[in-house]
Amino acid sequence: MKPVVEESFSKWVSKCCSTPIRTAIVALMWVAIVALSVGRPIGAAGEGDSVQVEEVVGEVEAPEDQAHDSGEGARESEGVVSTEGLVATEEPVKASRTSARDLKARPIDRPLVHVFEIHTVNTQGGMIDPGITAFVERVVEDANAAGVDAIVFDIDTFGGRVDAATVIRDAILDADALTIAFINKRAISAGALIAMSCDKIVMAQGGEIGAVTPVSGEGEKAGDKYVSVMKAEMRATAERTGRDPKIAEAMVDETIYIAGFSDVVGQPATLTTSEALHYRVANETAETLADVLRIYDLADAEIVHVEINWAEHVVRILTHPVVTSILLSVAIFGLIAEVRTPGWGLGGTMALIALSLFFGSHLVVHLAEWDELLLFVVGLGLLVAEIAFIPGFGLVGLAGIVCMVASLALTRLPGLDWVSVDDVSSVVGQLAGSMIGAIVLAAVAMRSLPKLAAFNRLVLSSQTKASEGFVSSSRERDEELLGMEGVTLTVLRPTGIGQFDGRRVDIIADGEFIEPQRTVKVIEARGSRIVVRQV
Repeated sequence: MKPVVEESFSKWVSKCCSTPIRTAIVALMWVAIVALSVGRPIGAAGEGDSVQVEEVVGEVEAPEDQAHDSGEGARESEGVVSTEGLVATEEPVKASRTSARDLKARPIDRPLVHVFEIHTVNTQGGMIDPGITAFVERVVEDANAAGVDAIVFDIDTFGGRVDAATVIRDAILDADALTIAFINKRAISAGALIAMSCDKIVMAQGGEIGAVTPVSGEGEKAGDKYVSVMKAEMRATAERTGRDPKIAEAMVDETIYIAGFSDVVGQPATLTTSEALHYRVANETAETLADVLRIYDLADAEIVHVEINWAEHVVRILTHPVVTSILLSVAIFGLIAEVRTPGWGLGGTMALIALSLFFGSHLVVHLAEWDELLLFVVGLGLLVAEIAFIPGFGLVGLAGIVCMVASLALTRLPGLDWVSVDDVSSVVGQLAGSMIGAIVLAAVAMRSLPKLAAFNRLVLSSQTKASEGFVSSSRERDEELLGMEGVTLTVLRPTGIGQFDGRRVDIIADGEFIEPQRTVKVIEARGSRIVVRQV
């Protein structure tokens, strides 16, 4: 009875779906809607989005100089760097842009400021993840299009994924407007890289910035290769925004010792508000957004608080590791079900939707590229060709599976600069878990679906066996036909029609094709299967 259940399941699956073309169009429409929503221009959502900042209450004063004397002898052979050039001077370090009003003349009297929060402390997200990168890119692109005077990034984070932070860093550096990082209260790890990429850094009292050492998934320090790459990122960012690259490197590498500096801020360097001001990492200190705007002559600015939209929420959910594992499980289960059913079925529909959501969301946040999607399509094509056109299962099918798995693995891995053995093992474990989940889901479906009332109404649950009197074709004339000679009426390629004893019979050629009007002899007769050979 087990084959009947599997056959019933296959029939039920094949009846509960639409055509593959219609399914593909629907899936692509949903991906397009999400992509367009992610790129929707920012507009004031209501009166609460635009507020006028109050009059300046008082001047913000920087703390007194807290420079620490240091010896002139630099232990360069032991990684010690001189503090010459690090101690604060009377003239501030010049940044790439100094004033929002000097940057762009607006056709209206009031300047425009966009405010965006990067808060992951005590929030559900908990870290900077790839799902937030599309949001930041939209913020910068829309700010450039609107010609805003300044973009304020309100930061309070312990960090997150470095690959996501580098995408955010690049977007901020490409901004046309003045960019201000308001650290309230922390910019740790990846958050420090984001803050350092802004033109100005303003810190609240009791704030912190630094500790950018890359770590593995287990929280241990990453290898020297990744530390070196991160040092280059921080150094290049500091050079671009007019800050000391030595201090930026010291935030990453705990082996860097700067006399008179490392003794105060630690190794790797983590600076408080007063220390950041002293060493010119931060430009000013302020407690509120209004104070920040007063410092840069934006007290009367129109403020637009930019919030993540529904599509970006969806993308952030879809790129979560747990959700991606579920999508991969559904896709693999759908492919298994589709292979077991004739035509296009529910399994293929499920697989197509799951893969569209997986690759679509990862393309939006730049975790996947089009070449990875193309690699998956090539692998799927090879697998289909192996199943449909090539007998057996060989190298073509194996190559297709390898291409599909490689595509999924490359999509889940960070940039090649950040790939480690731990990352690869984590992705392999995730894919293995998805496959196991798909197999379990398929087994449960085959055992449970036939017991549902809706399932029984769709397919026939009984069968008529040969022992009960059912045969597909009569075999009464098998012995009579065996050895009989006749003439072919059509070409046998290898099937065709022949005439035997004045009767037209469907026949099959044994071996080579046979032309019409040739004499043939029946060498096998089993019901409707009659095999002939040319005499």
